[in-house]
Amino acid sequence: MTDETIRTLLQGLPLPALLIGQDERIIGANEGAGALLGRAIVGRHFITALRQPTVLDAVEACLRDRQKRETRYLSNDGAQDTTFDVSVAHVTLGGAGHGGALVCFEDVTHLEQVSQMRRDFVANVSHELRTPLTALLGFIETLRGPAREDAAARDRFLATMMVEATRMERLVRDLLSLSRVESQERVRPTERVDLNDLLGSVRDALAPVARDADVTLVLELPDGILPVPADADQLRQVFTNLIENAIKYGGSGKSVHVRARSSGHEPGLRGPAAIVTVRDEGPGIEEVHIPRLTERFYRVDPHRSREMGGTGLGLAIVKHIINRHRGRFRIASSVGKGSEFKVILPMGSQS
Repeated sequence: MTDETIRTLLQGLPLPALLIGQDERIIGANEGAGALLGRAIVGRHFITALRQPTVLDAVEACLRDRQKRETRYLSNDGAQDTTFDVSVAHVTLGGAGHGGALVCFEDVTHLEQVSQMRRDFVANVSHELRTPLTALLGFIETLRGPAREDAAARDRFLATMMVEATRMERLVRDLLSLSRVESQERVRPTERVDLNDLLGSVRDALAPVARDADVTLVLELPDGILPVPADADQLRQVFTNLIENAIKYGGSGKSVHVRARSSGHEPGLRGPAAIVTVRDEGPGIEEVHIPRLTERFYRVDPHRSREMGGTGLGLAIVKHIINRHRGRFRIASSVGKGSEFKVILPMGSQS
């Protein structure tokens, strides 16, 4: 079989692939393999191109006993670490001189990232639950022992236990909410909801919270109605979260501005959209934190967030709800100038 035939066959494979002859030199490689391992690898000994011991061992063993081998190849594409499943199989292409080992690389980086996210999620949930549980167990032990007859200590400990139990209850509620939203993310809602009416009800519900925090809540709505295809309960959850966060972190004596408007053509959605902006006058957020704010359990100030009852899941839930509505979520902030959270929702039917 000619070199041109080998090259044509390798180019037809959807995965990065190369063929190593019995003389241990690379006799063919497709574009994918060239991008992964280097453009000038044909003709070289395979050790100089592959380098990683587990892959080298798999190739040597396959050339020796003609049995298939599987292993992993770790690399970096310049932006992130990458992981490939490698299969090495013996092939015979025409004459004996063109037999050898066919090495294919399947990119499983995304699967590794999902697996890592799951491990991180379990670790974070365990950490978040362990702290209040440890406190509760300690207080219970104290109440059953030294503080059994101390009424003042008992009342103080019970109050703290209520705070910790409420924190756990809030975390479990947010976890269930996140799970429910993720399960529905591919099903777009079709009910028509008036954003003006919904934002007015959220403003009324949060008025006592704003009053207790000494924050002025300013709501600007357009005339008429602002209809969007939506799940009313989920959108109420989005704007309750965003406005309540603005009240909590904006600072006493400041204002929170909520403005809704329509746009005849929003480039990001390629059509008409409703835009709701929630802006506070707080200390702002450093730019380095902004891309990570919608990650699960990510907090700019973990201690302050926990003290204020935050679970670190609120903005992750917001992001998934907006994704379900085929919308966009934008965050802008400058230190000392407050923060702005913008929700952009399509008003018309889109695919």
